Amino acid sequence: MRIIILGGFLGSGKTSLLIRLAAQFTEKGQNVAIIVNESGSSGVDGETLKQRGYDSYELPEGCICCTLAGSLQDTIRQIEKERSPDVIIIEPTGLAMPGKVKEMAEQTGAGEEKDIVIGIADVQRFKDLIKKREGFFVEQMKGSDFILINKSDLARPGDMESAMAWLSERFPETEVIPVSVKTGENLGRVYELMA
Repeated sequence: MRIIILGGFLGSGKTSLLIRLAAQFTEKGQNVAIIVNESGSSGVDGETLKQRGYDSYELPEGCICCTLAGSLQDTIRQIEKERSPDVIIIEPTGLAMPGKVKEMAEQTGAGEEKDIVIGIADVQRFKDLIKKREGFFVEQMKGSDFILINKSDLARPGDMESAMAWLSERFPETEVIPVSVKTGENLGRVYELMA
């Protein structure tokens, strides 16, 4: 079993990427389980996933990095026992630190394969994000196995290159990939990296 953790701010495209990844794994005959951590009491992402035919486990009202750490670990163990999935995809809140989520997941002893953290950023809001929350964003992306800059189909001239240069400078060991989760652009590279 492999665990994939998606990290990024609200609106970066985590849920859309999750749906694409789940479809890709399902097409390959793999059993997928999904854990969604909602910041509020209403499960918007969980509802979206159910409408698309995916079973999801919701951890509402709190952050799995802090107040819900035990709930995350219990949920992973429950899923492993009840469903024996090939893949668990975890979508934490936009304020979570994916590296911490990975540590908690690994403490369960679940999974024989390498767990993966995918960082994701919205190219349209990248400059504003760096201006207002640079320190937090850098911490959030630390430990990512690769970083996706999403919404390449909507990028203004120069924005993608600027974001890629900024990320590559701060994370020189991490592959940075421009993608459009909406159109599927460059997602083939993402699937290759997870193979």
